[in-house]
Amino acid sequence: MGVIFDNMDLWPQALGNTLILFFAGGLLALVLGIIVGAMRVSPVPIARGVGTVYVNLVRNTPLTLVFFFFVFGYPQLGLPRLNTVTLGIVALGIYTATYVAEVLRAGINTVPVGQAEAARAIGLPFGQVMTLVVLPQAFRSVVPPMMSVFIALLKNTTVAAGFSITELGAVRAFMSERGENALVVLLWVAAIFVVLVMLLSWAQRSLENKWRIAR
Repeated sequence: MGVIFDNMDLWPQALGNTLILFFAGGLLALVLGIIVGAMRVSPVPIARGVGTVYVNLVRNTPLTLVFFFFVFGYPQLGLPRLNTVTLGIVALGIYTATYVAEVLRAGINTVPVGQAEAARAIGLPFGQVMTLVVLPQAFRSVVPPMMSVFIALLKNTTVAAGFSITELGAVRAFMSERGENALVVLLWVAAIFVVLVMLLSWAQRSLENKWRIAR
């Protein structure tokens, strides 16, 4: 336990930044993913094309390169300056949104076509058909794969360690400079991630049980 208590100036900051990257990046990914997922099934060809290009371009780009662009390329564009944590949130959110969009698209395809047609028949526009009829049902069917996406996002926060962001993935390097055993540090980091993933798994089971009863 000495590795923890002797370095209390570092662990809270690292864990806090990891959680910030996860929650803020996850929120951005969810909002953007819903928009892109809706575009992917939109009756408008341009919207479908833009959604397809975005998903195929970003999803097939390594996350490290996405981080490189935002951390080193973004400041060169003359846009408002952002700190590295914010840039990391944007990189994670934009990257993860592609997976959220594809999971949602799969869920949307499980909703019977007749329900969307019936909604359109009573005069609902596409936006209301999606938000009131299709997406609520799609979300229920994609809880397990969606949670897998967010578990992957949690683990992907460690990529930020290579871009001067003090989070759990960067702890080992800082601890090594202080003479701590690197293996012990890594075991503690792994234990923290296991606990966090277990919490996400618990949330998944709770949502599944709740929505199963609601049906």
